Amino acid sequence: MENFITNDIYKILVRVVFKRFLGKILSMLIYGKQLFLYLLSRYPKRIQSVYLAKECDRKLFYRISKLDVKIERVDEKKAQAMAKGGNHQGFLAEISPFELVPLSSLKEADFLVMLFGVTDMGNIGAIIRSAYAFGVEGIIVANLKDLKLEQILRASSAAAFEMPIALAPNAYDALNELKLENFNVYAADMSGESVLDIKFDKKKLLILGSEGDGIPNRILEKCDKKICIKTVREFDSLNVSAAAAVLFDRICNGKGKE
Repeated sequence: MENFITNDIYKILVRVVFKRFLGKILSMLIYGKQLFLYLLSRYPKRIQSVYLAKECDRKLFYRISKLDVKIERVDEKKAQAMAKGGNHQGFLAEISPFELVPLSSLKEADFLVMLFGVTDMGNIGAIIRSAYAFGVEGIIVANLKDLKLEQILRASSAAAFEMPIALAPNAYDALNELKLENFNVYAADMSGESVLDIKFDKKKLLILGSEGDGIPNRILEKCDKKICIKTVREFDSLNVSAAAAVLFDRICNGKGKE
């Protein structure tokens, strides 16, 4: 009985299990018509399989068929289950996921953004979208163990494919590393100077904290300056993704740009 599974059979079983496990790692599900069409136009080679829950015009179906991947018609119930209740609009696809980059690969950049304690994937995706539009060269997600890549990709309208993203388990260590590379560090904090009054250095790192807890003092002490957005009416704070977009614009297009 011990010899029933021969070495050859064992090797085959290992390959099958590994292939199935690897397949789950190397694919992610996206849904929504606009996101699907963007990927179809910009990243067709990333699409591994397509699931259609509604009819599409002949011209579009021809484009999809040219991908030479599996195309499966699914009913609304299955589509809703695959999208976990999300608004799929009849278009779903399995794609190869985007890859995170090491922090060391961002050291040559001039404008980086660190997200400290920001856990909402929708906010992270929205920040990535704005960051790409305003010329940020890399995003560092600090003190967060895991990222839900599908949610980020969807919320960023696929801008995550264009933006290098690194995970930094320890923000303090990452800051020390970047300061050694001559990055000047700016923290978004309500007690800071108006972003309109700051002249920014060429190599800069902007830190954004969570809406609830902000940036802890230990991190603030490592920053070169604290900056804020002056509003017309007093309010607790802007949503972090809204604040990010305003700060990116002020840094890139304001009078304080280098």
